[in-house]
Amino acid sequence: MGIPLQFLKSIRVKRILSIIIFASIVVILLLAYFFLEQKISTDSLVLILFGFGIVQVFVLQYFFKNQLKNEVRHSNLKNRLRELQASNEDIVKRADFRSVYLANMSYEIRTPLSTVLGMLNMLKQTELDSDQNAQVEIAEYSSNHLLQLVKMVTDNADVDRGDVELNNHVIDLKTDLLHLFKVFEYQAWEKGLEFEYKFLIEGKRKFSVIGDSVRIQQVLINLINNAIKFTNSGKISVIVDQTVNIDDDQIVTFYIKDTGIGLRLDEIKQIFNESKTFNIPAGKDYRGGGIGLSISHQLVKIMGGELKLESKENEGSTFYFSLSLKKTLNVKAEAEFQEPILQEKFNVLVAEDNRMNQKVIKFLLEQQGADCTFAKNGLEAVELYKILDFDMIFMDIYMPDMDGYQATQAIKETEKYLENNTPIIAVSASAFEADIAKAKLAGIDDFLAKPLEASILKELLSKYSNKEA
Repeated sequence: MGIPLQFLKSIRVKRILSIIIFASIVVILLLAYFFLEQKISTDSLVLILFGFGIVQVFVLQYFFKNQLKNEVRHSNLKNRLRELQASNEDIVKRADFRSVYLANMSYEIRTPLSTVLGMLNMLKQTELDSDQNAQVEIAEYSSNHLLQLVKMVTDNADVDRGDVELNNHVIDLKTDLLHLFKVFEYQAWEKGLEFEYKFLIEGKRKFSVIGDSVRIQQVLINLINNAIKFTNSGKISVIVDQTVNIDDDQIVTFYIKDTGIGLRLDEIKQIFNESKTFNIPAGKDYRGGGIGLSISHQLVKIMGGELKLESKENEGSTFYFSLSLKKTLNVKAEAEFQEPILQEKFNVLVAEDNRMNQKVIKFLLEQQGADCTFAKNGLEAVELYKILDFDMIFMDIYMPDMDGYQATQAIKETEKYLENNTPIIAVSASAFEADIAKAKLAGIDDFLAKPLEASILKELLSKYSNKEA
């Protein structure tokens, strides 16, 4: 067990005082000896003793003053510690109260909602005309929407407390998510928005995947709910891309796009901070803040992915994330062999900061015979271009440290680019008109939107490698 610091200081102070007292006794004895031997006069002895006494007073005052200060500081620290302990206990009590309150609220709301949904389901079994069917459908979707909001709040509270356990099982994403999207379709319709959803599946699916459907839906509920809330006109698009299969894994990428208020760069930087609410800038007519963005970020990370955001103020936002889900072992997908379009060595530089996205584009490029080198930001891409030879560059627009536009400009200023004129392809999850226009001004040769389509990627490789598609 370590010795307390305060105890050590006390020992040190006492030792110094002992030394001072001992030295004082020695000095007095020496003065007495010199006086008796008549080596110093009476007047000199008095002056020396007077000066020595003053020094003693100052030394003792210094030590006792420090001792008093230490005792006061120690007392203040003890009081502060007691206050913090009391505050911590109060916070714990409030957190427990909030948990109990949310649990009770969830129960109190879910119980009558279940009754309402049950009665609506019974009503649907009766003979209703078309108008009555529509009215029942509206009531059912509205009830489901309210149930989802309650579920979102309670589930987010679980994540906030750290009570997250993934429950992975065999799932069919399309079947699981269709009903969820239908509910949001009606919610968007009530606000006068267009709502579309797509499932991108390559060929006929011959397998299911293993994942936590509940947590995936929780993230989607958070993101789609916010997309509808912050979009006043236009549409919401949800894309579930299931086209990339790598060995025993399927890379599933979810995109949630809106034409809403968008975000400035400084707002994007603080979107995933510790606060659970994103505040809308003053003057914008939207109720509340972005609920669950930090929660969604945590959940995606727990599931092995990373939640990303691309946005333009007054144009819209795109949230997207990729998950690597295991295919079920009992059924295998038939691999279709396709002749790579690139028969000769073709080196590609890919600037992409997201590891899962790197995995996807690497797979798609290698299918066509390309060799990939990755840079995790624009600065690294520029340095790699200077020292290695590349036939083509895929440049993600939104990257840390140096974005795709800045990296492109830096590359185009090098002697190597002036000599080789290497094709540069912009890559973005949000192909906003402003992005495309800015890409052209930056001298970027082409634009590739996410989700990456194998056919379009093949066309670009054919175009810039002078190969026939």
